[in-house]
Amino acid sequence: MSGTEVITGTIANPARLDKALADATDLSRVRIQSLINDGKVAIGGASVTSTRYKASAGDTFAITIPPVSQPEAKAQDIPLEVVFEDDYLIVINKPAGMVVHPAAGNPDGTLVNALLHHCKGALSGIGGVARPGIVHRIDKDTSGLLVVAKSDAAHEGLARQFADHSIERRYLALCNGHPRPSKGRIEAKIGRSDTNRKKMAVLQPDAARGKRAVTHFSTIKTLDGCALIECRLETGRTHQVRVHCASIGHALLGDPVYGRTPAKLRPILKDLGFARQALHAASLGFEHPVTGEVLRFEAELPDDMRELIDQTAR
Repeated sequence: MSGTEVITGTIANPARLDKALADATDLSRVRIQSLINDGKVAIGGASVTSTRYKASAGDTFAITIPPVSQPEAKAQDIPLEVVFEDDYLIVINKPAGMVVHPAAGNPDGTLVNALLHHCKGALSGIGGVARPGIVHRIDKDTSGLLVVAKSDAAHEGLARQFADHSIERRYLALCNGHPRPSKGRIEAKIGRSDTNRKKMAVLQPDAARGKRAVTHFSTIKTLDGCALIECRLETGRTHQVRVHCASIGHALLGDPVYGRTPAKLRPILKDLGFARQALHAASLGFEHPVTGEVLRFEAELPDDMRELIDQTAR
């Protein structure tokens, strides 16, 4: 185990802090952003936690690099459905019920624990010891495709594509009722709910907080009291599909947070033991961050959603 490293120096040119430090050191900009967010960067002896801080020429800096140690997340031999893997990244078809990374209340049994075993610890370190390799997430009770970085170069390249919204993400969902019109575009800012900080909510367009969010939806099949819909994400916000569908009056079946299952459908969900939001990340497409190859993956609907469709078919 190596000790803590402190990198010191002086800013040569005025710029946003993460860029200025990337220019002044051998660290990547993404790595520096993570260190800033973790309170590991000081300017003139004072801690700075905003990447948007404007550094001036002549500012002295100190960057504390935490010691390399055993990750807080422990490797666990948990089966994974690997869709694609090379030296730089791995694509997983995550089952519903699996948490992506350790957090309060979920210290183990997560996708990260499984990946540490499968990849023998070879995951990007940019996400820190609790979230190695994690570039994006899907909810615990959402199934489907997720890409994980095995190298820092892959992590940085994937993060750029997520930031510029060039990643293709297509979800399949079962929603309450029948959307009218059958397809459309939902643009509504999403942010934390004022009444429940664990929930997200649609905010007013002129709200000072929240983030722009856009979902394109279309009906694939009309069912009895519900519909199978496709949702393509133009942006990727927390709970975006769930919040947007609820905002137009068509919350996802089984969603315990953003909707109520219609009375006529409750017996069906109960008989099937279906106790999650009916949401599946069905397609994922991106440019390989190292080789440049265009990759696209698909994951079929899981059995529980197929059974739900069969039971509600007209």
